[in-house]
Amino acid sequence: MAKKNSSKSTSNTIALNKKARHEYFLHDKFEAGVELQGWEVKSIRAGKVNITETYIHLKNGEAFLLGSQIQPLISASTHVICDPLRYRKLLLSRRELDRLFGATERDGYSLIATAMYWKKMLGKLEFHLAKGKSCTINAMTGKTKIGLVKKNA
Repeated sequence: MAKKNSSKSTSNTIALNKKARHEYFLHDKFEAGVELQGWEVKSIRAGKVNITETYIHLKNGEAFLLGSQIQPLISASTHVICDPLRYRKLLLSRRELDRLFGATERDGYSLIATAMYWKKMLGKLEFHLAKGKSCTINAMTGKTKIGLVKKNA
C-alpha cells in the first residue's frame, strides 16, 4: 500500500495576539468555544481573521467576543448579512463564567484574547485574565534608557 502524502500543515493556529503580552500582565489562561456562523468558518479557514484588538465582555451571565474582525469572502452568499464586527458568543461552563465575573468586577481584571485555533474541527479561543500595564512604567523605562545612553556618550 502506498503512503498518503501529508501536505497539510500541522499547526492549528488561526490567529495570534502578540500585542497582549506587551500591553498586559497575563494571569490565568482559559479556553472557550466560539459560536460561529457558516460564512465565518469559511473566512477563518481562509485566514481572514484579526484578533489584535479583541476583548471579552461579560453581560447577563454570558461571555461575548468583541473587536474581532472576520472579513467575509468575496464569494459569500448575498442572502446572508455578513457583519465582520458582530458579537460572538463564547461557550463556557457556569463555573468558569462565575469565576470570570468575580475577577473582572472585584479585582479589576480584563479578559484579553491571545489566540484562536482549531481543536478537533472546532474553533477555540484562548484568553487570559489580564491587568493592564500602566503608562508610567513604560515611560520610566524609556527615560532610563535615554539616561543611560547620555551617560555613556
